[in-house]
Amino acid sequence: MRLFLCEKPSQGRDIAKVLGASRRGDGCLIGRETTVTWCIGHLLETAPPEAYGDQYKTWSLDHLPIIPAQWRVEVKPKTVAQFKIIKHLLSEATTVVIATDADREGEMIARELLELCNYRGSVERLWLSALNEASIRKALSSLKSSQETFPLYHSALARSRADWLIGMNLSRLFTLLGRRAGYGAVLSVGRVQTPTLRLVVERDRAIASFVSVPYWVVNAHLSSMGQQPFIASWIPPSSGRDEAGRCLQQALASQALQAISSSKTATVVSLRTEHLREAPPLPFDLSTLQEVCSRKLGLGAQETLNIAQALYETHKATSYPRSDCRYLPESMFNEVAAVFDALLRMDPALRPALGSIDQSLRSRAWNDAKVTAHHGIIPTTEPANLGRMSEQERQVYELIRSHYLAQFLPHHEFDRTEVELECSAERLTAVGKQILVQGWKGLLSDNPDDDEPSQKSQVLPALQQGRQCAVDDVELKSMRTAAPKSLTEGDLIKAMKNVAKLVNDPRLKQKLRDTTGIGTEATRAGIIKGLIDRGYLLKKKRALMASATAHTLIEAVPAAVADPGMTAIWEQALDEIEAGRLSLDAFVAKQAHWITQLIANCGALTLSVPVEAGPVCPICNASMLRRKGKSGPFWSCSHYPDCKGTVPISKGIRRP
Repeated sequence: MRLFLCEKPSQGRDIAKVLGASRRGDGCLIGRETTVTWCIGHLLETAPPEAYGDQYKTWSLDHLPIIPAQWRVEVKPKTVAQFKIIKHLLSEATTVVIATDADREGEMIARELLELCNYRGSVERLWLSALNEASIRKALSSLKSSQETFPLYHSALARSRADWLIGMNLSRLFTLLGRRAGYGAVLSVGRVQTPTLRLVVERDRAIASFVSVPYWVVNAHLSSMGQQPFIASWIPPSSGRDEAGRCLQQALASQALQAISSSKTATVVSLRTEHLREAPPLPFDLSTLQEVCSRKLGLGAQETLNIAQALYETHKATSYPRSDCRYLPESMFNEVAAVFDALLRMDPALRPALGSIDQSLRSRAWNDAKVTAHHGIIPTTEPANLGRMSEQERQVYELIRSHYLAQFLPHHEFDRTEVELECSAERLTAVGKQILVQGWKGLLSDNPDDDEPSQKSQVLPALQQGRQCAVDDVELKSMRTAAPKSLTEGDLIKAMKNVAKLVNDPRLKQKLRDTTGIGTEATRAGIIKGLIDRGYLLKKKRALMASATAHTLIEAVPAAVADPGMTAIWEQALDEIEAGRLSLDAFVAKQAHWITQLIANCGALTLSVPVEAGPVCPICNASMLRRKGKSGPFWSCSHYPDCKGTVPISKGIRRP
């Protein structure tokens, strides 16, 4: 029997339909010589510390570090029934085709099962980029060998074991240190979550320490020979401006105002025009999609991922969502006509727009050299039903569709002109933009540059050196420097991805320039959600802020644990394992040694953790502690288990 092992039931049904496996079995679909079964995500999990010895059931500094000599996995209680089904099917299979998600985690989901069930038959790999019928048939015709993707399994195991070593050991360590300081809840530390939390803590610190200072702007309204008026800004002398070019002396700005007003004319002393071309933005990877959906639609990172997953799995409308790549294989250019046909069948209202698009235009997106295991998120070649999408699903889909269509539109072309003028003894500057070809910006406008001040996008009149312009009006504006803005989920995703910008060491910065950053496309949303659920991150509308406990935790943990650069280096090590240049055992041994040293150095620390003021227990009147349950955080009596009083988290909260 040939057994296809999928990651989710929906995925299994899609593949079974193409294979003709239509007879329902217990937890599977059966064909003539083929059976399709599925996991329910991860059926297995790394065993907890107590599985390695009863002494670990009690948290104690004396028992740290916990370093398993032989790693164990356990079947999740909720998935025991499906595990038994898969184990039985594996005992009858002669060939297994791994058909889980085409990524590191998908590889581990399948390979751990094969290993635990002692499967020894042949193995092949189905590598899918979309779940529509055409993509499945194409992937079935070019199955990968088992060895080609096996390193992904070791890379995922390395990630899992490193996370376990850091999470289990350091969470116990800092929780125990917190208890000494009177904090009753768990202080959770993680390889990815703690550096992510530090990003928010540092932004909060920058906002808290920011001191606003006044500055002054002088704008002159000019005109030339009856042509369209324009605005020029005063350039303060070098002795009277800060690094950003702002004038910090009101008297100096007032003098300039008086001089420009009295002069009545300004003379053009220099003029420079450059022709610029902006290529269309590339198709989305997941991080960029999350950033744009946060900014444009107000969606959280996890919300965006869930919607992208639904567009891929449920609607078959878009390709694999957890991609870290924004480029497309050159061979997929042959599918352009099929994609356009599907788009038109889905939405006939697109016909006028598609009529102005050149399908033969090949943008920079088509580049085999830059395609990773996955390609950019794009529409599929089969029409989906827009009417079955929710409003948010349709909005996200339309963003993905627009970024694909933009690849077939011309560059946005414009002339940028910078003029410098002299007025009395003062200098003025004006910047103008003359659009020559609207190009892709007629379809979408997605870049931060589109929010540029109107003075930089104004159209200047025809000017030349020596031309005199009339001073029609002059205004003095009193301004204040603004504090940095709180991070949104989209901002945090971007910071996690582009961690190299946050590293000061030039050698490390260079190494990290092309890294995946903190976490992966598949995990970043979950990390942020976990920090919110634990109460480390507080969300006010779109803004994220760190709780007082989070600030204390970041101050207490060793710098390396919270260092975004170090975490990204670990991610690079996982890539080395995936490439076969570093062994799983060597990586885990280094992590174990590092953890041992950290615990030896931190065991004597004294924490000062602010205790969140919760409500009073309704049963015994004792104070209550914030705890995390299966359905999220809640207030629990500090006398638990003697008293089992609880209160919903929405009641009695007094944030520190």
